[in-house]
Amino acid sequence: MAVERRKDEEVRVVVRNRRATHQYEILERFEAGLVLVGSEVKSVRAGKVNLSDAYAAVRDRELYLLNLHISAYDKATVDAHEPLRPRKLLLHRRQILRLIGKVSERGLTLVPLQIHFRAGIAKVELGLARGKQRFDKRAALAERDSKREMEREKARARRA
Repeated sequence: MAVERRKDEEVRVVVRNRRATHQYEILERFEAGLVLVGSEVKSVRAGKVNLSDAYAAVRDRELYLLNLHISAYDKATVDAHEPLRPRKLLLHRRQILRLIGKVSERGLTLVPLQIHFRAGIAKVELGLARGKQRFDKRAALAERDSKREMEREKARARRA
């Protein structure tokens, strides 16, 4: 059920949610299709997407991506899309029911991690996440800094 990628498949990442890994502990990852209208696809291809406040929620036993901002496409006709409209996510029924159970039971949330194109089709990578406390964030930053410092020392040792 988690995201699996074949080596021969080209995936073009359009936008990543870098804040998500800082604010949340990602427990599981899922890939879902994204229902978009034509002008939205053009804007996403151009990279005019903002994932920072977006999240997935359940409505009528279906998953929707809320607060995803896709800017209006410049060359669109009069029927331009609404930038913050809810967008339906495409997953298998079993996956949706499983995610509904996990989100309602344990206080977890679904956070979009990235939007990408696979074989010309827009996909969103969702993370089943639990919010980090302030001390968790500090510990993660300290760990990242220590790893970076160790890599620097290894590089210095190799050069010497």
